[in-house]
Amino acid sequence: MFVGHYAAALAAKAAEPRAPLWTYVAGCQLLDIGWSGLLMGGVEKMRIDPALPGSPLDLYYMPFTHSLPAAVLWSVAAALLAKPMLKLPWSAALMIGAVVFSHWLADFLVHRPDLELFPHGAKVGLGLWNFPLPEMALEMGLVAIAGAAWTARRKARGQAAWPAVAFLTLLTAVQILSSSLGGSSGSPDPFLTGALALGVYLLVALAAAFVDGGRRPAGAGASA
Repeated sequence: MFVGHYAAALAAKAAEPRAPLWTYVAGCQLLDIGWSGLLMGGVEKMRIDPALPGSPLDLYYMPFTHSLPAAVLWSVAAALLAKPMLKLPWSAALMIGAVVFSHWLADFLVHRPDLELFPHGAKVGLGLWNFPLPEMALEMGLVAIAGAAWTARRKARGQAAWPAVAFLTLLTAVQILSSSLGGSSGSPDPFLTGALALGVYLLVALAAAFVDGGRRPAGAGASA
C-alpha cells in the first residue's frame, strides 16, 4: 500500500475539514515516516527478495512502527500532540489519530504477514501484495472515492475544486512514477530506501499544505 494510504487523509478532510490537509496527509503516512527514519538508522530492518510475488520487499523487523501496539501509540500520540500544538478541536485531533491508525489497517490488507500483533508475537497480513493488479485497483479506487468526497465537500463550502484536482493528479503521477521505477521494490541499500521514501512522504505533505493554502475553515478554534 502506497498511494492508497492517502484515501484516509482525503476522507478525513472531507469529514472534518478543520484540521489542515497536511496534517492528515502526513498522518496517514506517519508510521512509514517513522519507519524511514528508523530504517536509515539501522533500527528497523528490511531486505529485497526478488523471489517474492508482487512487491519484493521483505519487511521482517519493524516492531517500533508497524506492530499493532506501536501503531496505537503513534496514533494516540499524534492526536494528543495535534490538539495543543495546532489548537484544534478534539474532533479534529481525534480524526488525525484515526488517520494515523488507518495506515496499519490498510497495511494489514496488502502486507504479507509482517505486522506484529504484539512484541515478538504472531505476525499478520492478508498479502494482497502478492496480486499486483487487484492491489493497485484497490489503492486507486479508494483514492478516487475519497478524492470525490473531498472535492464535493469543498464545492459545498464554496471552495474551488482545482486544489483537489491538482492534488489527486499529483498522487496519480507519483503512483505511476513509482510503478515505472519498480513500484515498492526499493533499493538493496536500506539507508537509501529510507531516505527516498522519507523524501516522497515529506514532498507530498508539502504539496498538501500548498493546495490547502494553509488555511482552516472558520470555526476551527480550540473549542468544539
